[in-house]
Amino acid sequence: MIDLKSFEVWFITGSQDLYGEETLKQVAEHSREIALGLDAASQIPVRVVFKPTVKSTEEIYQVIQQANVAENCIGLIAWMHTFSPAKMWIRGLGILKKPLLHLHTQYNRDLPWSTIDMDFMNLTQSAHGDREFGFMVSRMRLERKVVVGHWQDPEALAQIGGWTRVAAGWYDWQGAKFARFGDNMRYVAVTDGDKVEAELKFGYSVNSYGIGDLVKLVGEVSDQSLDHLITEYEDRYTMSADLRKGGDRHTSVREAARIEIGLRAFLQQGGFKGFTDTFEDLHGMLQLPGIAAQRLMNEGYGFAGEGDWKTAALVRACKVMGTGLPGGNAFMEDYTYHFDPANQLVLGSHMLEIDESIARGRASLEVHPLGIGGKSDPARLVFNVAGGPAINASIVDMGNRFRMLVNEVEAIEPLHDLPKLPVARVLWKPLPDMKTGCAAWIYAGGAHHTAYSQNLDAGQMADFAAIAGIECVRIDKDTKLDQLRNELRWSEAYWSK
Repeated sequence: MIDLKSFEVWFITGSQDLYGEETLKQVAEHSREIALGLDAASQIPVRVVFKPTVKSTEEIYQVIQQANVAENCIGLIAWMHTFSPAKMWIRGLGILKKPLLHLHTQYNRDLPWSTIDMDFMNLTQSAHGDREFGFMVSRMRLERKVVVGHWQDPEALAQIGGWTRVAAGWYDWQGAKFARFGDNMRYVAVTDGDKVEAELKFGYSVNSYGIGDLVKLVGEVSDQSLDHLITEYEDRYTMSADLRKGGDRHTSVREAARIEIGLRAFLQQGGFKGFTDTFEDLHGMLQLPGIAAQRLMNEGYGFAGEGDWKTAALVRACKVMGTGLPGGNAFMEDYTYHFDPANQLVLGSHMLEIDESIARGRASLEVHPLGIGGKSDPARLVFNVAGGPAINASIVDMGNRFRMLVNEVEAIEPLHDLPKLPVARVLWKPLPDMKTGCAAWIYAGGAHHTAYSQNLDAGQMADFAAIAGIECVRIDKDTKLDQLRNELRWSEAYWSK
């Protein structure tokens, strides 16, 4: 997985020449101290890099031009220590290609009641300097994140840190490649979409590859590589004796390991960050890639089944954004319901491919028949998912635009054992309640595939949608169906312009 400390956000302070050398010296000292403080904050997973104070149209343009092409710069944090006339920012903001966070703060937390004078007032003008900057960003219709609070405030630091994770996920999409083995599952609508428009909008490419390309690599896997991987399986997972080396059904595990090694080689050789496949187009493969997809996702690759490239890309973005946080991010599907009036629940699962990053405890490696796809019995990891707050996120192609949907959910521990359900599974309550949450999702056209996250929140997904310039529909504890349906109508008018 990506080391987020390899990424940078540039801290840029605005001022002007009006205030004189001594004031600008203090501005620079304060700005450096704030940048260093942000860089050292545990809440912020990327580097925060101080940049010299910008005081003119030319300086602003130059630093933004540099940021646009800086390889590891994933975004900018802008702050106006004094008053920075915003017409100076027009040219620079006009070429800005990186995400922008506007930090509305000031160097001192408290007013110096007994010593405050006009020198202090001239130096400390963020309260209205940031409003001048904010006007211009709004006037230019530029998306940005606004965080308000003292730069040492834990809440403000958490917001900045959450946004830098979003910026890292967006950066990771730029130039990313996703492999699609075969085509979409036949006749399915929501998993398909406009891949050309997606590359224009999101920066990643999706291209199809013949399953024969993968089958060739699977067939070239050496016995030594297989033995090494199977030893890892036996050490890491609970396995019955007949699946271990020498067992009656060990060949099924061996074939699954062969697929994993071949698939990993394909992805590494092609520089892919994720993939998707469909059980309708796996000619030449003995099994569906079950444990292979699960383990590759756990390593950070994006995946979704049935040709669903949009969800595969979103899972990858969530993996990047959640790097280093407790919990995980996984491919998910709303599979079936528990309609007990006193405790209505969704059972989330998929036929094989949910990864162990969200597992509660040790996963079990099992081999079972699969009544779809016409292949031999595939190996897969089976586990329950822990309870707690989570989100489901989906990106759909509405024809004239992409829409992101995010539903906040509350996962719960399984009510009973599930001894005959040999797949990874999770139970959750959609917010605000089962009927409203499901109806809202359907009214908004949400997909049946999602990215399920234990460590990201709906606000971060909304920030991600804002950076991408796409619509975002949030379904949470405050959702009312009548209001949501009106908002969808208003959005239709807005996004159709």
